[in-house]
Amino acid sequence: MNWFLSGTLLAGLLTAPTTPADTWTITAGGPAATVHLDDQGRPSVAVKRDGAAVLDPSPLGVVTEQADLTTGLRLTGRSSRVVVEKYATTAGKRLNRMSVMKEARFRFARGEARLDLVVRAARDGVAYRYELPGAGAVVGEASAFAVPDGSTAWLAGHRRDYENPFIQYADVPAAEYQMPALFEVGRGYLLLAESALDGSYTGPRLVREQGAYRIGLWDARVPYDDGLTTPWRVMVTGDLATVTESTLVDDLAPGSEIADTSWIKPGKVLWSWLAGGRPVQQSLERQQEFVDYAARHRWPYVLVDAGWYDDPVTGERAWTDRTPEFTWIPRLVEYGKARGVGVMVWLRFSDFDTRDKRVQRFGLLRQWGVKGVKLDFIDSEAQERLRWYDETLRDLADNRLMVNFHGSTVPKGVNRTWPHVMTMEGVHGAEKSSNLTTSHLAALPYTRNQIGSMDYTPMAFQRPGRPTSDAHELALSVLFESGLQNLAGSLEAYRARPEAERFLNQVPAAWEETRLLSGRPADHTVLARRSGERWFIGAGVSGAARTVDVPLNMLPGRWLVEVTRDGAGGLVREPHVVRGGTLSVDVAAEGGFAAVACPWKPSLTTCAR
Repeated sequence: MNWFLSGTLLAGLLTAPTTPADTWTITAGGPAATVHLDDQGRPSVAVKRDGAAVLDPSPLGVVTEQADLTTGLRLTGRSSRVVVEKYATTAGKRLNRMSVMKEARFRFARGEARLDLVVRAARDGVAYRYELPGAGAVVGEASAFAVPDGSTAWLAGHRRDYENPFIQYADVPAAEYQMPALFEVGRGYLLLAESALDGSYTGPRLVREQGAYRIGLWDARVPYDDGLTTPWRVMVTGDLATVTESTLVDDLAPGSEIADTSWIKPGKVLWSWLAGGRPVQQSLERQQEFVDYAARHRWPYVLVDAGWYDDPVTGERAWTDRTPEFTWIPRLVEYGKARGVGVMVWLRFSDFDTRDKRVQRFGLLRQWGVKGVKLDFIDSEAQERLRWYDETLRDLADNRLMVNFHGSTVPKGVNRTWPHVMTMEGVHGAEKSSNLTTSHLAALPYTRNQIGSMDYTPMAFQRPGRPTSDAHELALSVLFESGLQNLAGSLEAYRARPEAERFLNQVPAAWEETRLLSGRPADHTVLARRSGERWFIGAGVSGAARTVDVPLNMLPGRWLVEVTRDGAGGLVREPHVVRGGTLSVDVAAEGGFAAVACPWKPSLTTCAR
């Protein structure tokens, strides 16, 4: 524990007086943030929605090596403005965004030391960050979140690669947890998250103690030379649909660093790791089979995973001057190019951990014609490693390589700033052989996937330990958003499920609109996502068989809805002509369904194109 937040000081901050003079409220037609400076100069923030507490008064401030800026502060000035931004993304819940936020800046001082607190309020949440002038080093934050007592929580224990499962808690034990973190507060929900984390700072974790969730920092000391702007501490709040559909984390991030994004193209990826492991990755002939399948089904990419650049005889790593001599990747790229399929490749972080390595090796991959890379085993949010992300993202963009980060942090608005970041792992995903449950899957749309693209790698139909029914697994192609949707089935598993093939051939990886139709974290989810005039619907439940009622208010007039669900002999497809209202679908235990809807007209029998 940081020295300045130990014992009675944290307890005092959480029980700060509520009536002294210096209190200000910021709102933009949604939740209201109240900033308070008590009679001991300690700042705090509270959040209300519709008059009800979402966040109780919670401490603010930072401690640097030069000054304790958590107490003894005085206000030296205030200003406000409205921030309106329109922007586009290459992946996510919506490709085109409009953000409107009210911003308030509070200028505090303690002696010669200065601290600015910047607060923003939007219709779907509140966020704040700190700004410090000059040079120095942060040694901790007072920042904490006093979530009201009695709130149900969905949390994952903190680990460096964000790959722990989400668990529902009625009483949260003292421990360290990941951000994002979801809470049911009164009649609504609160998601705690972070935005705009880069190499100027260090990564967070939530430390449960003293009735609150304190921000713990990865590094004990975070130096800065020319001023510091910290990441945003984000509180998304509203009903479950508002929280799930929110893009506030992206809205708060810096704008795009890439002017020409024409080379960045989301899509389905045929991923062969769970269909055979390393031997398949080291075989040109086997990889050509996957290219052939992708070409027949018009899937735009294949991914060659770990082992392709290990020497097949000695097993040694072979990123040396002789790499081009033995690898068959250029031949696979040409094979795929002739068939309209792009090739992506897996890479080890340690082989790209310096600028010289990246310049040489990314340049070689671009020369070969590789479309994107999967960078793995990064495993840190230390400031030094975040600076590596900053530099690597620019190097990748310079070589027009899309990227999927694995063994990584989670997206914190990075896709807005660097649109070639198509997805990130940071999830207890389909590769896990234990503790993978449908309750965890039914928490992900509201937690990890809420903040950005998630490489869960669905469709591993051949995996014996899979907790989902076939229809539930198929629905994950809609339920889980990822700019590169890495599909993990074997060719034999796909061919044995023609209705799955039929649906997957239609489902895109980029969306113009996302709506939550029904849900409860860890229990069930029904999501609808629009591409053009068609809507794709995914539904998954945890637990017993049931009937799922799907409201179709987004469908005006008559529509054809093709539902693929579990049947007695496998997946079955059922057409329904509907006019709004509710569609009821029977689902199996741990089951679900996938559907596509298109405007109906006489003689129309399918939405497939």
